[in-house]
Amino acid sequence: MRALFPPWTNTAFRVALASIPAGLVAVIALLWVYVRSPLHTGQAHEEVQPVDFDHRHHVQDDGIDCRYCHTTVETSASAGLPSTTLCLNCHSQIWNASPLLDPVRRSFFEDQPIRWKRVDRLPDYVYFNHAIHVGKGIGCETCHGRVDQMAAISQAQPLTMGWCLECHRHPTEYLRPKERITAMGWRPDDQDRLGAALQKAYHVHTRTSCTACHR
Repeated sequence: MRALFPPWTNTAFRVALASIPAGLVAVIALLWVYVRSPLHTGQAHEEVQPVDFDHRHHVQDDGIDCRYCHTTVETSASAGLPSTTLCLNCHSQIWNASPLLDPVRRSFFEDQPIRWKRVDRLPDYVYFNHAIHVGKGIGCETCHGRVDQMAAISQAQPLTMGWCLECHRHPTEYLRPKERITAMGWRPDDQDRLGAALQKAYHVHTRTSCTACHR
């Protein structure tokens, strides 16, 4: 009696069976890579702001400290965004006729806030407090990168849970004196020694419990 299926179908069936677990592993691996890639984290994506504000010029050329615009970074969970009146402290006198400042002038005369766009995003279930981190010696550059070299601000770090935990487990590698919090490109001669001293002075503890960030 002639066989219902040709012999090669046995091999095809075995390959199909083997491909099922292999496919599942591949899907899981691809998802694992995707959630850690810039496509998902938003890292390096430049957000177009309503005002063409060049941090390179304001930080490098003019020497403006981060805290001048982000006024609540030392006292609040949020770093704060510059208000229209704060921008006009300078620009009512300097470059006050520049077309680049049209959104600022319009905001002032219409009495409407500038609609700045968020760059660094954390999930709603993550608790983050700027004041705590700054007060413990974590510099702006650690999370936000070399802002003084960015024309348009982009997310410098992945901001994943693993990335945050790396700092929480080994804080001495990232601590700096409070007077150097906003200094861009600052590097100590001996981070291990300095970090250990600052960890003791600032009462920094390793925080790795779930409730440290998820409240």
